[in-house]
Amino acid sequence: MVSWEVPMGAAIAFAAGAFATGWAQSRIGSAGAGTIAEKPETAGSIIVLEAIPETLVILGFVVASMIILMVK
Repeated sequence: MVSWEVPMGAAIAFAAGAFATGWAQSRIGSAGAGTIAEKPETAGSIIVLEAIPETLVILGFVVASMIILMVK
């Protein structure tokens, strides 16, 4: 039987990644909107820059899965 520390640690790992992604995307999105308004040809690179922080959520999910699956 697993005590409460394991699921709580997994939740913190995932929530931290999700929170950091939301914060980063809010900053990149607002700056990107202004950039696209001034230079529409930069839209492609702004979309790529907006997608890069999603790796934080994926990393948080992987760490949370490893915490749950590795502890017996």
